Parts: sequence; structure tokens; C-alpha cells
Amino acid sequence: MTRQKLDIDQKALEINLDENIYGTFAEIGAGQEVARIFFKVGAAAGTIAKSMSAYDKKVSDAIYGEEASGRYVCRARLEKMLDHEYNLNIERLSKERPDSKLFAFADTVAAINYQRTIKGHGWLGLRFQLAPEKEPNDIIVHVRLRDKNTFLQQQAIGLLGVNLVHGAFNYHEDPEEMIKAFMDELRGRVSIDMVKLSGPDFDRIDGRLPALWLVKNNITEVAIFSPEREMTHASEFLYKKEVMIVRGNYRPTTLVHDDLMKAGFKQFCEESEVDESKAHLLAEITLENLGKADAKIDEKDFLDRAEVLSAMGKTVLITNCDKFNKLVNYLKNYKVKHVGVVFGIRQLEKLIRNLYEQHKDGPMLYAFGEIFHRNVFVYAYPAEKLKRREGRKMTDEFVTTHNMEIPEEVRFLVKHLIESKQIVDMIYCNAEVMHIYAREVLRKIRDGEKGWKELVPPEAAAIIKEKRLFKYKVPRIQVEV
Repeated sequence: MTRQKLDIDQKALEINLDENIYGTFAEIGAGQEVARIFFKVGAAAGTIAKSMSAYDKKVSDAIYGEEASGRYVCRARLEKMLDHEYNLNIERLSKERPDSKLFAFADTVAAINYQRTIKGHGWLGLRFQLAPEKEPNDIIVHVRLRDKNTFLQQQAIGLLGVNLVHGAFNYHEDPEEMIKAFMDELRGRVSIDMVKLSGPDFDRIDGRLPALWLVKNNITEVAIFSPEREMTHASEFLYKKEVMIVRGNYRPTTLVHDDLMKAGFKQFCEESEVDESKAHLLAEITLENLGKADAKIDEKDFLDRAEVLSAMGKTVLITNCDKFNKLVNYLKNYKVKHVGVVFGIRQLEKLIRNLYEQHKDGPMLYAFGEIFHRNVFVYAYPAEKLKRREGRKMTDEFVTTHNMEIPEEVRFLVKHLIESKQIVDMIYCNAEVMHIYAREVLRKIRDGEKGWKELVPPEAAAIIKEKRLFKYKVPRIQVEV
């Protein structure tokens, strides 16, 4: 879809002049910035039935009910606001305006505070009809505010709210383009790290695709979806938790990936500093692993990988964090206590070499410190046995942190990290699966060869066969003559 670029005032006026769009605005925190723009441009009587702000918590509770968590800037509060306001619209307006497409917009926002202990974030939502008397759709968005003062953050919420309302009514048939339109006039000022689409007009959209679109279009660096195949947000289950991350291409998930996750998570939970009851395992797929250099990412290939991980009950991160410290910094926003990460030993060698090459003439210690924080445990998964010649004998050994190939100039630093247990060899690995390579498994699946099922977890084998993932080809039946 080729969309016409309009400024914010033009978007608001276009909505106001559409006599069939009518609804309410309810905003908590950071002022009534969205409604203000619609009022400012004129003709607002054609769009706004009501605008309100329940700023006091007791007043808000009286209208929308109490929050058991005590948190008011959360998705649960937003959904209560949408339920309440939209139901009132149906009750009060459906008979009076039978030809109108009714909507309810809501937001609950915490702008940056004077002490800078709150950086600024919020939840915005829209429940809207695309035809009179039709079942509504929902769009729910979480935004992180990057401006450095309250006024600019309030302004950004106003712009995003107008973009959301305008995009929903004009670009819903192309959801990726609609999400890109949310960022008009806001690049560099906000990050949107969750978008959930639901309702009859979005039923065809896989709930995991918005996560890919957000990261692919540089709207956020990190997005998350649950085993239930729906996009979710870090604040909903990672706040003050312990997090284990396993990065891979998962194309497909093999027994090696399964071993990485199980062995790594077990070792992470056994760390004395880690509270096992609060530990979560996340599988990470980066844009680089999806073919970032290509002109177009294959969405079917992405969904095939995601489908296998969902079948295995895994929560998945899709990220643009080629440097791991970016992901660690993202998790800091949610006060994650400890982070564990598994690197294949070859990945770790490459990471260390790159750090050395990039910073050998500069702040080397700072560069290493960005990744190897005190609350970060790096686990090294050994490589398949290597055969090396010693005299006339061939010897077998694993490649571990003790014999990996790294620049001599940083060996002292790596030794310190090993001795301080910030880099640790994994101890629960299954040597029997280390010969498995995902690319060979993928070839067998596509060529219809037998034997690939024994190289992947049972859940993966079942879903690949059932849904014909990764261009699965049914094996030929060989008939003996």
C-alpha cells in the first residue's frame, strides 16, 4: 500500500471531518494530549462524544475498578478503560447514531519524573468498528518515551495517539503499513515494543508477525511473543525476574538447541545468586539470523521457526541486538536481577576477537565491561570434538574456554572473567548430540530424507510434519521388488 504522508493536524482533521467516525477519549497521566489535538484542529464535535481524564487514583478506581497489582500504567488498566468506555458508547449511542462507526480510545501513561527514576512509558489502546453495528477490533500498544523532559513526552503521546486512530481507520487492510504509520513524526522519540491486534478484521494476522514488523522496521530493538503465539511485553512477566537467554537461528530447532536450553537453564538456576522460582527461559532470534542482509525477510520462514518454538512451550525474543549488551540494557528497564546467556564456544571466540579488534587501540576494559556485567552469567557450550595430530597420534578433545582460540593480548582478561565465574563452561551438555547441524537437518526435511526426526525434539518433529513447515517433503515410499 502506498500511503499519503499527512502531518498530525491533517490526520486529526481528516478524522474529525468523517461524519461516520464517533467516540470517546479517556486518558490517565501525562495530560489529555491526544484529545487536545483533535479539539485544536476544529470540527471536533463531529468525532468526540466525550473526553475525560481520571487523574486521581480514587476517581479512577471508582470508574474502572481497583487494580490488584497497585500499578496503574499497565495493560490490565488499559483494557478496563476500553471495556468501560466502549460499552458506554454502545449503550448510549448505538440507537442515536446507527450509521456511526463507534470507537473508544484510552491511554495510561507515566511521563518522566523530576527525579528521573521513571523514564517514561505508557499503554495506548483503541477499540473501534469498521462498519456500523459490526463487532469491534482492538489495537493495544506499549510505548517507551525517549524525550528528556515531560513536555516533549506529553507531546509525543499526543502524536502517537492521533497516528493510532488515523492508522486504524485508514490502513487496517495493511497492518504492517499501519504500524509503520504509528511512528510518523516520532522517529527517535519513542520506541513501540508491543502491538497486539485482535478482532474480526485482524483474524487473518498471525499474532507473532507484529513482533517481526516492529523489529524489522526499526521501531524497537526487542519484541516478545509467548508460547500461545501472541505478542506480549517484558513488563508483564520479566519485572524483577531472573532471565536465561539462548540465541540461535532455530532453523529448525534441533536436539542441540534443546540441549543448549535445558543444560543452560539448569546451570543458571543452580547459581547461588539466582532465585529459581523467578527464573524464565527465553529463546532469541536476531534479524541477522533471519537474513537481515536480504532485501526482504521471509515471513513464512520466520513463522516456521516460531511455530516449532511455540510447540515446545518457549517464549521467544525477536531482536535487532547484534551486540548482546543492547539486550542486557533493554532488560535493565524491567529490573531483571540476573541474566544468563549461552554462547556456543565458536560464538564466544568470535565475540572476544571482535571486541579485541574493535577496541585494541581504545577502551578495551570498558568494551568488555558492557557485556560481562556482574549480574550476567555467560555459559560456554563446547564444540564438537576436534581431531588434532600430536606427533603420530590423533587425539580427541572438546573445545572449551580452556583451549579456545583467542588473541593472546586479551587472554589475561578472559582468564580473569573465567576465574570470577562471569564466563563458565557448561557442565550438563549431552556430547551425543553435538554432531547435529541445523542446516543438514533442514536439507533432510526439504529433500524428503528419512532420519531427520531423530535429530530434533519430538514436539518439533510432530509440528513440522503436521503443518509441513520448512518446505517439508513427504519421504518417498521405497517398494522392494
